[in-house]
Amino acid sequence: MRECADTLVFKRTAEGLKLYQAWFCKVRLCPMCNWRRSLKIAYQNKRVVETVNQRENVKWLFLTLTVRNTSPESLPETISAMFEGFRRLIQYKAFKTSVKGYFRALEVTKNRDPESESFGTYHPHFHVLLAVPHTYFKKKDLYITQDEWTSLWQKAMKIDYKPIVHIQRVKPKEQLEDMETYEEQLKNAIKEQNAILEVSKYPVKDTDVIQGNEITEDNVETVLVLSNALAYKRLVGYGGLLKQVHKELNLGDPEDGDLVHVSEEDEIANGAFEVMAKWHIGFRDYVIQK
Repeated sequence: MRECADTLVFKRTAEGLKLYQAWFCKVRLCPMCNWRRSLKIAYQNKRVVETVNQRENVKWLFLTLTVRNTSPESLPETISAMFEGFRRLIQYKAFKTSVKGYFRALEVTKNRDPESESFGTYHPHFHVLLAVPHTYFKKKDLYITQDEWTSLWQKAMKIDYKPIVHIQRVKPKEQLEDMETYEEQLKNAIKEQNAILEVSKYPVKDTDVIQGNEITEDNVETVLVLSNALAYKRLVGYGGLLKQVHKELNLGDPEDGDLVHVSEEDEIANGAFEVMAKWHIGFRDYVIQK
């Protein structure tokens, strides 16, 4: 990781300089590679969503599925259980009836608040972008309430407590309202592209891997724990209509492959920097930053 992208070659175009060649280490926890993967996934998802919208009349939902914080020792087992739980969830009749396609991403954060009871624990959770029929909110046999989503996830995970599940509708909107901390849910509807960028961010942020620039026992422990827990895991995935369209567009593996030629559209990179939504441990809210 130390030598990742230490040499960058840019190509001059009519629009300005664009990254033409680089040498990325592709280590899963590398901040530089994570950033490039996030742009790549966001670009792919934007194309998939645009194609789906052109073909079918659908609505978009943003679903977050969580479990209780877990210890470093139990993190690999918990993540594996979540993947099994998600596989069970998408097989339920209610899901198959109401969801036409999905994009699923695993995110893992670490509680670094020394005053918290959960200090030192890890919080794995799924961000899911759902495509549902345009009549989803009008037909009782299609609509799934938040309580029902919670029950479905609890059943799929085979747990004896009620997990925190958050579901919201994604509505197109040209501009965000005032930039502030959002409690319980986004205060105002957000643009589809902003939601796509949020769900597309790569699963582990560099700030959740290390703190500061020094090699500390905590940083080493975090790297080892995350490396072990995320090894051989497909952290992002598509299903249903979104998987079909992703394949038709021949977009390639969203996690691996070329990290240089991410997109010919500058708006994706601009959007990723213009609006960032960060998940905070212990809350169901977002911080939107300019």
